[in-house]
Amino acid sequence: MDATRIDGPLEGKVRRAAGAWVALVFGVLFLAGCNLLPEQKDETAGWSAERMYAAANEEMKSGNYTRAVKLFETLEARFPYGRYAQQAILEGAYSSYRAGETPAATAACDRFIRTYPNHPNVDYAYYLKGLVHFREDQGLLGYVYETDLSERDPKSMKESFNAFKELEQKFPDGRYSEDARARMGYLSNALGMYEVHVARYYFNRGAYVAAVNRGQAALINYPRTRSNEAALDVLVRGYEKLGMQKLADDSRRILQATFPESVYLSEAPAKPWWKLW
Repeated sequence: MDATRIDGPLEGKVRRAAGAWVALVFGVLFLAGCNLLPEQKDETAGWSAERMYAAANEEMKSGNYTRAVKLFETLEARFPYGRYAQQAILEGAYSSYRAGETPAATAACDRFIRTYPNHPNVDYAYYLKGLVHFREDQGLLGYVYETDLSERDPKSMKESFNAFKELEQKFPDGRYSEDARARMGYLSNALGMYEVHVARYYFNRGAYVAAVNRGQAALINYPRTRSNEAALDVLVRGYEKLGMQKLADDSRRILQATFPESVYLSEAPAKPWWKLW
């Protein structure tokens, strides 16, 4: 019998066995090497709550928000009771907000409100929660650049509005209430204009009934805001397209009475409501 026909399969088995053995040896050596590596030392081990808070606070003031969040979280985990833990939640929420971590900032605000509902600074937790969503995608220069909130997804605007509204209801004379009311007015206008944007989208595609419905929603849900001017214009043009001239005339009269200087009553180009200068 030809020896090569017998040795061929045996040779393949030997090679596979040798390969498996080599892989096993390297794996054992790798694991042994890992065990020999020195463990990474925790620089905060043995720190007091006061020292850790001071370090975290300094990182926050220096703009190192990611590092600050980590230190605040460690502080809260090691010292869950006492004033430093309470302050760690609030300042950790602020650091997460400045780091752009919206879910973490919101969760921290909610945790503080839930855990310390009678804390002297709980109003700040409500305020910060509203602020997180209000400035979510505008960055630090949100007021400098011409950012139209009405063209954003309304979900974050509604969450911001609800947080400010709850703050205003619970602390009507609080230190943040006046600013919260101003932001609520701005958000109401933005939400109304969002409805107008949707109405115009439908109007431009010939869906006049849908356009009129969204215009009416803007008027009903966000009354006494500048968005009402544009909403009334949508109603005038929508009713005209639908052949409902009486309703169109009524809407125009309301527009004239409420906004006598309206750009929609002339040929002058409209200036966006959100432009402050």
